[in-house]
Amino acid sequence: MRAVVVRRFGGPEVLEFAEVPVPEPGPGQVRIRVAAAAVNPVDLATRSGVLSAAGVVPARAVLGLGWDVAGSIDDAGDTGFRAGEAVVGLRDRIATPLGAYAERIVLDASAVAPAPVGVSAVEAATLPLNALTAAQALDLVETTGTVLVTGAAGAVGGYAVALAHARKLRVVAVASEADEAQVRAFGADEFVPRGPSLGDRVRAVVPGGVDAALDTALLGLDALDAVRGGGEFVAFAAGAAPIPLRGIRVRTVWIRADGGRLAELARLAENGTLPLRVAGTLPLAEAGAAHERLAAGGLRGRLVLTP
Repeated sequence: MRAVVVRRFGGPEVLEFAEVPVPEPGPGQVRIRVAAAAVNPVDLATRSGVLSAAGVVPARAVLGLGWDVAGSIDDAGDTGFRAGEAVVGLRDRIATPLGAYAERIVLDASAVAPAPVGVSAVEAATLPLNALTAAQALDLVETTGTVLVTGAAGAVGGYAVALAHARKLRVVAVASEADEAQVRAFGADEFVPRGPSLGDRVRAVVPGGVDAALDTALLGLDALDAVRGGGEFVAFAAGAAPIPLRGIRVRTVWIRADGGRLAELARLAENGTLPLRVAGTLPLAEAGAAHERLAAGGLRGRLVLTP
């Protein structure tokens, strides 16, 4: 079968469209015939060597790419899934030699869920990593009041806005002025354009500051300044957490596969609570072009590769 792998670090040109053995599932695992795999920033960071330099990815002769998969069960093993069943899944072991950029992938059954009904595999592939990240970040905060979401027009930020709204939190969204209508459609109650003096401008909308912040845009101290004393703050990348000034509880979300939670998110996608946004599709063989487009910025939603 064919898959995209990395044998050396560098730009998109190091991505290799290679012939590799078909993976065999072990106990408690399923093999998925991949219909679609989303392209995420973590894939670019893996390919370039940034994550290895940071000590996140150990040295390996071959690295697979791709966390998000949508497809159908090719081998159900002893898991209770059915051959041919439409599923979505998350590969959260970043140093494996085969990822979702492949014609088939093996995952633990606990990382897989039935696909949302009524949406395409391409749309469904945008769900696992970004929606689970947003949901698990929200799990880290205890507030029932006001939450700030930076990067609210992004893939993770959009899901965070929608999920916070579904929890009946008052959502203050930060994004480009051009994205105001979109993030309000996600469920934002208040909108603050991105820019300098964010804390002051948020406090003009929410006197005293918000109860919690989900900093998907990695603004750090600028976003922390918008949080009230003793509030809560969630960072979304290693090293992005600011100093916990004013007694603010600062935590970092570390994404993990969770098939049960993913099934819940799939149902929210089915009923329209979660917006599934596709920025474009490319063949698997053109993964390098997809990485170039993502690196150029300006996308809304995720690019998706189709084998």
